[in-house]
Amino acid sequence: MESAVSAEKNRTISAVLVTVGMIFTVGSALGFQHIGGYTPCALCLLQRDPYYYAIPVGILAIAAAMFKLPSWLTRSALVLIGIAMLIGAGLGVYHSGVEWGFWPGPITCSTGAPSLTTNAGNLLNDLNAVKPPSCNDAALRVLGLSFAGWNVIASVILAAIAFFGASRKTA
Repeated sequence: MESAVSAEKNRTISAVLVTVGMIFTVGSALGFQHIGGYTPCALCLLQRDPYYYAIPVGILAIAAAMFKLPSWLTRSALVLIGIAMLIGAGLGVYHSGVEWGFWPGPITCSTGAPSLTTNAGNLLNDLNAVKPPSCNDAALRVLGLSFAGWNVIASVILAAIAFFGASRKTA
């Protein structure tokens, strides 16, 4: 049987790992967008939502663990994070399937403003010339996987970390 101190330590480590992992994952996506110039499609943006909701919960889990609040609070936060990451994995599977042509994507799958103009005189020309990305086409594949595919892997790993931490019971 796991000791109370060991269970508490495992929950704290899990909370820190999953939160840092979520920040790194969504930060990477934002980096590819803003630094790398990859304009995300609507499904790409949708896949970020679980991270945006779960990161504050992760911060709460870290705080609850570090301030030695009741263990049910940390465990509940980790369960919520795990569920959010499973939802993110499901969104990634759906988007990957759209990219591979396994099923159709949403009809309105494009972003509204793919780039900003710096010249108001060119605004109408830019709106007519710039085509938002399609959800059907992967912007980049690394080792055969698109961003959506890598998101599935990251989300499943993060969910596993969260559920592992939540499962650590005190003796």
